[in-house]
Amino acid sequence: MSPLVAALTLAITPGQEPVVVPFHVADHGILVDCKVNDRPVTLLFDSGFGGTVLLSLSIDVGPATGEVHLRDFVGELTAHTVALKSLAVGTQTLNPDEKEIVQQPGDFTAAYGRHCDGILGLGALKSKVVEINFQHSQFEFYPNSYDVAKLPTDGKSTFLTKMLPLGGNAIEMAVTTDKGQSMTMALDTGNAFYATSHKDVLERVGVWDDSKTPSFVRKSGVATGAVDSWYFKMPPLNIFGVPAKETVWDIIDLPASDVRGDGTVGFGFLSNFNVTFDYSRRRVYFENWKTPIENEEPGDLGISARFDSDEKKTIVVLVAPGSPADTAGVKEGDELLSIDGNDMVRPTYRQLRAWFEGPVGSAVLVSLSRDGSLKRVKLTRQALVN
Repeated sequence: MSPLVAALTLAITPGQEPVVVPFHVADHGILVDCKVNDRPVTLLFDSGFGGTVLLSLSIDVGPATGEVHLRDFVGELTAHTVALKSLAVGTQTLNPDEKEIVQQPGDFTAAYGRHCDGILGLGALKSKVVEINFQHSQFEFYPNSYDVAKLPTDGKSTFLTKMLPLGGNAIEMAVTTDKGQSMTMALDTGNAFYATSHKDVLERVGVWDDSKTPSFVRKSGVATGAVDSWYFKMPPLNIFGVPAKETVWDIIDLPASDVRGDGTVGFGFLSNFNVTFDYSRRRVYFENWKTPIENEEPGDLGISARFDSDEKKTIVVLVAPGSPADTAGVKEGDELLSIDGNDMVRPTYRQLRAWFEGPVGSAVLVSLSRDGSLKRVKLTRQALVN
């Protein structure tokens, strides 16, 4: 038994053994089997969603009781609400403060690449002390008497971080640059990227010149539309109390939707740790189990596309200048027919991006149509990072 495991074992007194609930890792997200109003469902755990449960409108969990307005970076949408009568995550019964289910149209399975009926939000787990054990793909639910502040820390592989006194629906903590500038970031298991922030935030902390135009811009999908985004290599940072060397972030070319929030730290960072959060005591414990914690520059083709529901076609909407797609002559308005054999059957932004991106130097066969003529091009992914 390692010294760390021994210390963690000693920190658990009799009667504090956790309830273990397995989860699945798919497409940079956590999927867990739940029961909502006694209806079996599979949900993505998204700690960046402050509500309790968000379900596809196709799932019948009871009659609508009202409406709620949801906002993202682009706009606002209206969703139905249903009374929450019961909620269980695996064998763990939950009793969240918010007794409301949000339902909206959408194909979560297509969005996340594996059967998914909706989202399990932070509101479902706020009253619990919960470990997200990425190492063994399981949640560990501890009694509320379990105090993470008593766990060992060494500043090398184990870290204890205090949440910022902000908001009641998010785990907000500080990310600081090597120059001492601070960003307020949410712990967001639903963000598939390493971290996501905004151009104006980078300008504020002095890592982006506001006179500079970003290269390799792409379209990224959110609930209410699409936003311009691009990759940026950040300087060394302290992320939630953890030192990290250069990392690649996804940057959105729109202001943050909340003046108190500068973005979110996502799955790409978090999955390197076993993360225990105690919302009531405002503490988060990180145990590093996988190295390096820094991410590699992703390879990309420089294509942005969307499915046109009227035309029933997937159309190229943006080609980044200087990208492999641009060099090969791919044009905006071209119809995408297939990407490495993946047919364009109502693909989501998330699916398209997953097909466009991959290891630097890997080859991709793209078939497209222009004015009725078939064109096949073999593209090699490059690191399209600012």
